Amino acid sequence: MDAREAPVPRPGGLNRGKAALRERLLAARRQLTPAERAGAGRVIRDAILSLPETQMAGTVAAYYSVGAEPETRGLLFALWKRGSYVLLPILLPDGDLDWASYEGPDSLRPGPRGLTEPAEPPRGAGAISSADLVLVPALAVDHSGMRLGRGGGSYDRALARVGTPVPTVALVYDSEFVPHVPSGQHDQRVRMVARPSAGIMRLPRE
Repeated sequence: MDAREAPVPRPGGLNRGKAALRERLLAARRQLTPAERAGAGRVIRDAILSLPETQMAGTVAAYYSVGAEPETRGLLFALWKRGSYVLLPILLPDGDLDWASYEGPDSLRPGPRGLTEPAEPPRGAGAISSADLVLVPALAVDHSGMRLGRGGGSYDRALARVGTPVPTVALVYDSEFVPHVPSGQHDQRVRMVARPSAGIMRLPRE
């Protein structure tokens, strides 16, 4: 069965399915060495920088990688140095995301839950709607573009504010591009996936 035709589980089963997949993927990430994470980040950085949509983007909404995520620090710096206006998220108490500008490595500060956030003035949750390109973290992406996050729903709320024509790209490791991600009605798809071995892949629209 095509992943886009997979039956939607009931809420309890959906949450259990997501939690099981999330636990397995996080365990696999913990086995990666710092060198492997950095290497994946460099390859993904180069793929994203060569993407035509990146080269044309005036504003890029991105994120600062934490933990075992593919590193984005070099990507953020490269986008900023080439003249893109880079927005980074600020986690709000209700789990939604505000946004503020990235002005180089010295413009960052520690945030809640081990995150690193921009210290510039916040521009509001709707600022993401002005982005020409959106880069998002993910634990997995399936062949239809459905994304698995950390479970807080922050990026699903943010992606719901992004216009249909705007490219949204999830950054994952190779093994995290999977046939099917459990999903519900509020989960948001991404339109591309970036992987170390394959670069950028465009995914089918709904």
